[in-house]
Amino acid sequence: MHVDGVIGPATADYFARSLAKARNGGAAIVVLRLDTPGGLDTSMREMIREIIASPVPVVAYVAPGGARAASAGTYIVYASHVAAMAPGTNLGAATPVEIGGLPELTPQEKSPPEKTKDQAAPAPPTASKMEAKAINDAVAYIRGLAHLRGRNADWAERAVREAASLDARDALAAKVIDFMARDVADVLAQADGRVVTVGGAPVTLHTRGLAIEHIRPDWRHQALATIANPNVALILMMIGIYGLLFEFMNPGALYPGTIGVICLLTGLYALAVLPVNYAGLALILVGIGLMTAEAFAPSFGILGIGGAAAFLLGGMILIDTDAPGFGLSLPLVAGLAAASLAFTLLVLRLALTSRARRIVSGREEMIGCPGVVQDWGDGAGFVFAHGERWRAVSAAPLRPGDRIRTVGIENLTLTVTPEETGDRP
Repeated sequence: MHVDGVIGPATADYFARSLAKARNGGAAIVVLRLDTPGGLDTSMREMIREIIASPVPVVAYVAPGGARAASAGTYIVYASHVAAMAPGTNLGAATPVEIGGLPELTPQEKSPPEKTKDQAAPAPPTASKMEAKAINDAVAYIRGLAHLRGRNADWAERAVREAASLDARDALAAKVIDFMARDVADVLAQADGRVVTVGGAPVTLHTRGLAIEHIRPDWRHQALATIANPNVALILMMIGIYGLLFEFMNPGALYPGTIGVICLLTGLYALAVLPVNYAGLALILVGIGLMTAEAFAPSFGILGIGGAAAFLLGGMILIDTDAPGFGLSLPLVAGLAAASLAFTLLVLRLALTSRARRIVSGREEMIGCPGVVQDWGDGAGFVFAHGERWRAVSAAPLRPGDRIRTVGIENLTLTVTPEETGDRP
């Protein structure tokens, strides 16, 4: 298998499906070629659970030369049954990135207090409670993987607490990996005869000379990787919301509604697999709601500007992680907010322009409409106005043929007055 780039939901899905294919196909071993700067904690843990539960031994191979298994990649290397690295590669820097901004420590603070062999050291005294909680959780997790596979647990703790890194040669000397290998064939040759624990039982590997089948990411992986990009997810949500808005404004248009529903559901699916800050999502929805309200109930820009500000703030805090490749682009968020605000202001301008024009339809358009009396008697009768015959009443005396002007309407009866005394609205 090939994992190149950031580890996210698409990577975890590709890994799980490929591992199942290897298991169903009777593969003797799985080689996971890694080159990653890290990724999401949730996706990493999904992959590690698959490795631990796999009946097929997994070799983590950091390759080719110049590749790295940083952050989440280090945990995956530690979890694998066999760990190997190509010359010129490195691993480490496994500190949780959300708390990467720890204050500078003194040499005394960097030296952890004495601890037992299997006990994690307490966090540095300068760390906040939340930082200490996250660090200790990560330390306990990677030490547990180290003990499971018989690897260097103390260096693993340093990789979390101090963001320590090692190149391939030093990793081999520190017993972080099992061997160095030039290529996959060399990995299979050196793994032959090793005894690993699979499903709680020792298994001897027979890997020399095996045929190699490459399972590369397919279209499903590429599509999921694209959709799970927070920037793409936000764009899809905006298209979906505005598509539905245009459909509601123009019932029966079909295209905006159909495209809007598809985009909105796809965007929501992407947000469901990403570490979303729900306060940010709520601010985005509030912002869109305010800008939409401006279009239907113009408030001279107050709702629109407030909505744009809420949308911008929500976009900045939407994704609850600093993992590489999963941050929202601030220019994109600002651009979407500006586009929405511009649309709102355009609708506001059209509303103000329409307000200044003479009414041309509806009940209000009848006020001031001229007409001619057709039949009249006892203060009531029929008039011809607006090309139609209307029942009318009037306090002034009228007779057939008089010209009148409408001054009021109640149900289907006009209130009229002689034209020479009528008031134009």
